[in-house]
Amino acid sequence: MPLPLDIRKKPIDVKVHISTGAGVDITWSDAHVSHYDFPYLREHCPCATCKETHEGHTKVEAKTAGSSVLPMFKPKIAARAASTVGTYAVQIEFTDGHSTGIYSFDHLREICPCEACAREFRPVQTG
Repeated sequence: MPLPLDIRKKPIDVKVHISTGAGVDITWSDAHVSHYDFPYLREHCPCATCKETHEGHTKVEAKTAGSSVLPMFKPKIAARAASTVGTYAVQIEFTDGHSTGIYSFDHLREICPCEACAREFRPVQTG
């Protein structure tokens, strides 16, 4: 039997600020407002390749847009484009060429950078 949907993970307004590079703003059905910078979203990409990298299973490095004269300088990750995926997610194409991550609204609420959402939606880390 499927788990009941958590209405708090349903957005009522989603704004993706591609041209300004400001990130993504979501107003949720419980009136909470979340802001996500593009580098934060890229770091929390839910695609299979990135999940393996985050979990330490592989050492896949993202391609950077163009080659830098200064190898220690990495341009700040931004978004080139974004689109909705049905009524449940947003897909973002990043300036480093990565575009396979589909950010479900469930996932976005769970990774909201605020402390209240971290307490409410993320499992307690033990170890």
